[in-house]
Amino acid sequence: MENLVTAQNVPERLPFVRRFSIHRVAVFAFLAALWLILWRQLSGEWSVNDQYSYGWFVPFFAIVLFWLRWEDRPKTQEVRGQRTEDRKKNALAIALAIVALLLLFPVRLFEIGNPDWRPLSWLHAIAVVTITLALLWSIGGKPWLRHFAFPVLFTLVAVPWVSPLEEPIVQGLMRVVAAIASEVVALFGIPAHLEGNLIRIPGGLVGVNEACSGVRSILRRIVLVAAAAAIAFVGNCIRAFFLVWIAAAQNVTAVSRWHDLAGYAIVALVFLGTMLLASSFTRSKKQRATSKLESKKYEVEKEAEIEGHRSGFLISTFSFLLCALTWIVAVEVSAHAWYRAHEHDLARTTRWEVQWPQNASNFHEIKIDDEERRILRFDRGRAAAWTLSAFNSTDAASSVAKPLTCTLFFFRWNSGKNSALLANLHRPDVCLPAIGWNQAGDTGVKKYSITPDLSLPFRHFEFRHGAGDQSTQQVAHAFYCLWQDVVSPAAAKSQLPEIATSPSGWTRDERIRAVLEGRRHLGQQVMELVIQSRGPVDEREINARFESNLPGLIQLESKK
Repeated sequence: MENLVTAQNVPERLPFVRRFSIHRVAVFAFLAALWLILWRQLSGEWSVNDQYSYGWFVPFFAIVLFWLRWEDRPKTQEVRGQRTEDRKKNALAIALAIVALLLLFPVRLFEIGNPDWRPLSWLHAIAVVTITLALLWSIGGKPWLRHFAFPVLFTLVAVPWVSPLEEPIVQGLMRVVAAIASEVVALFGIPAHLEGNLIRIPGGLVGVNEACSGVRSILRRIVLVAAAAAIAFVGNCIRAFFLVWIAAAQNVTAVSRWHDLAGYAIVALVFLGTMLLASSFTRSKKQRATSKLESKKYEVEKEAEIEGHRSGFLISTFSFLLCALTWIVAVEVSAHAWYRAHEHDLARTTRWEVQWPQNASNFHEIKIDDEERRILRFDRGRAAAWTLSAFNSTDAASSVAKPLTCTLFFFRWNSGKNSALLANLHRPDVCLPAIGWNQAGDTGVKKYSITPDLSLPFRHFEFRHGAGDQSTQQVAHAFYCLWQDVVSPAAAKSQLPEIATSPSGWTRDERIRAVLEGRRHLGQQVMELVIQSRGPVDEREINARFESNLPGLIQLESKK
C-alpha cells in the first residue's frame, strides 16, 4: 500500500522534447559562462596558495549539491489573483540581476590588473551569487530561493579571505595545531619544541603551514556546520601529528612525500564525515503523510497548465538571458582590450640583479628546498647569508657593537597570469610570523639611492623573537622591495619612476593606478634583506648601515 501511495504522488515526467527547450539552453549557457569566469579567476589563488588548494574541489561539490537539490525541488505554482505580485517579483529580480551584471565590468577590469586583490574576488563572487539567486527567485519564487540557497552560496567557502581577517585567524589556528601536535608527540617520547608554527625535533624542523590549520531545521544545520568544522580541526591535528611522527621516525625530507597525501585524506574525511552526519539527520526526520492523493493525470495536466501560464514569462526571461550573456562576453572582451591597448605604451624599467657579496665574512648559500620552490614557483631564485662587522662605537656596551647577521633572498617571476600572486607570497609580514617572529614595526616605503639615475623603494619591517626582558631576545629588520618590469610612460619620464609606481606599499591608490595605466601580467622580482641582531639595535643605525651597503648589492644589467 505504501508503494502504491508513493507511486500515485509521483507525477509522470514531461516528454524529453518538452523538457529540452531553447529557454533551458539559454539558462544553462548563461549560468555556465557566469560561474566558469568566476571559478577561473579564483583558480589563480587555488593554484599558488596551498591554503586554498581545496578550492579545486568546491565547484564539483557545488554542482553535486545543486543537482541533489534539483531532484526534489519545490514545484512552481501559479496562484490565482497573484499575477500583479508575480510581475513585481520578476521586475525586482531582474533589477537586482542588472545591478550585479553592471558591477561585473569594473570588477573584471580591476581583477585582471590586480589578481591578488581579494576584496575584488568577494565582489565578483557576491555579484555572481546575486544574479543566480535572482534568476531562481524569478522562476520559482521564495520556495526555490530557500531551496537552492545553500548550493549557490557554497562556492563562497573557496573565496580567499581578506588579509586583515585571514592573518590573525590562520596564524592562530596554525599555532594551536602545532601546539597540540607537539604535545601529542611528546607523549610518545619524541622530544619536540614549539617555535611559532614550527616544531623542532632532533631530526630538524617540521612546519604546520596554512593548509594544515583546518581553516532541515536551523538547529540541525548549525550542528552540521559545527560538526564539519570539528571534524576538519581534529583531522588536521591528526595530520600534523602524523607528519611530525614521520619526521621523527624517518627524516624531515620524508615529510614532503606524505604532506599532500595527508591533506587530500583530510578533505575526504571531512566530506565523508559530513555526508554521513547529514544522512543520519535525514533518516531521523519524521515523514508526514499527505492528506490528499492526486492522480498522475492530474499532475501532468497541472504541470502543463503551469507551463502555459509561464510562457510569457519565459519569453521575457529568454530575452533577458540573451542580453545578459551578450553583456558578459562584452565585459570580458572590453576588459582585456583595455589592457592590450595600453601594453604598447608601457615603458620598461631599469633591469637589475643582485651582486652577491661572496667575499663577505661567513658568506654561505642557503638551500631553497623543493617545498618552497613548489609554493613560490619562481623562475629564478637564490638565498645567502653573511655577517656584517660591528659598528664603530666608543661605547663597547652599546647596541651598535653587536654583530649583525644578514640574510638575503632574491626571486624573479617572468611575465605571466599569476606573477603578482606569486610575488606577494614571499613577504616578511607573512613568512616571519609563521616561524615564531612577532611584528614590532612597519616604517613604510623609503627610496634608497643606487646610482644618480636610479633609486629603489624598500619597505622596512621590524620583528622580535623571544621575551623582551631576556638577553636572548632576537631582533630582525627586514627590507623588502617588489620591482616591476614595466611602468607607464609618464612615470618613465620622471627621475624616480619606480617610486611612483612600485606596489611595495600595497595601497589602494597604487592598485587603481595599475589599472588606469593598463599594467597586467607583469614580470616582477623581489629582493628581501633581513638584518638580525641579538638584542635591540637603533633603527637609525640599521637604516644607515643598509643604505651604505645597498649599492654594493645591486648590479645593473647592461643594455643590449
